[in-house]
Amino acid sequence: MNWDDLQLFLAVARTGSVSGAARRLAVQHSTVSRRLHKFEESLGVRLIERKKSGYELTEAGEALRQSAERIEQEVLEVDGRVQGKDTQLSGPLRVTAINNMASTVLMPMFAEFSRKHPAVELHLLVSNADVSLPEREADVAIRLTNHPSETLIGKRLVTVSSTIYGHQDYIRRLNDHGEPPEWLGVTCCVFHRSWTRQHCEQADHRVYSDDTLLTQAALREGLGVSFLPCFMGYSDPLLARYCAPDPAHDLGLWLLWHPDLRRTARLSAFCDHMKEAVLNQQRLFMGQTDAA
Repeated sequence: MNWDDLQLFLAVARTGSVSGAARRLAVQHSTVSRRLHKFEESLGVRLIERKKSGYELTEAGEALRQSAERIEQEVLEVDGRVQGKDTQLSGPLRVTAINNMASTVLMPMFAEFSRKHPAVELHLLVSNADVSLPEREADVAIRLTNHPSETLIGKRLVTVSSTIYGHQDYIRRLNDHGEPPEWLGVTCCVFHRSWTRQHCEQADHRVYSDDTLLTQAALREGLGVSFLPCFMGYSDPLLARYCAPDPAHDLGLWLLWHPDLRRTARLSAFCDHMKEAVLNQQRLFMGQTDAA
């Protein structure tokens, strides 16, 4: 049985669709469909059935899934032990970070690391969703959380503060006239969604956004106010904050990696670099450079 076929089957089983597996494996939808059909033909059994609710595993498919996951775990453990003893400052390093950080405040830090260690192939993966480090979807993750996974190891780098921002002209008008602010409807993350509900009495909004960078763009157009991380709000000359940061909205910026990789030279070098680089920008992350 081909290990590549098992990986493809697991991707379909986990995502619940051929299209989801194609995105996860970075291949064409038709490629997944063709290879899955060929795999089923070689085994002489149906593994997946398509129903109105989506794809479901057959009894044989569920049995194969359990076996394939055990095989996968063995392969990953071997891979981790080998990579964990890698003492060379070269080779690929897959780093995942959320979009609003990766494309702004973190990019200069990534660039500096790449210049220092040109033999390391830095693969930057933008994702606001959970990425499985145990399944090697990435080697290291940079995440905003106050409760990191207990299955990973890492370090809390800094506190990231957030507060309410709007276009500077709009904020000035609110302060001058004492008007209640118009809020954007945000669904980018559970934090901003929850904080907005706590502070906003509006049940409906004129504008909704599911991405922090989109929210920032809407604020620049004067469409209302919304929560933003201070490192984004302060760096934008068109924005001003509506109030000072509240510690209740503080989150930890974590650098997380799988325990099997803790002795890998390129991972250690990257983590050391990011710890120092983030610490140098501590005041920006904590909103201490903002004017009241």
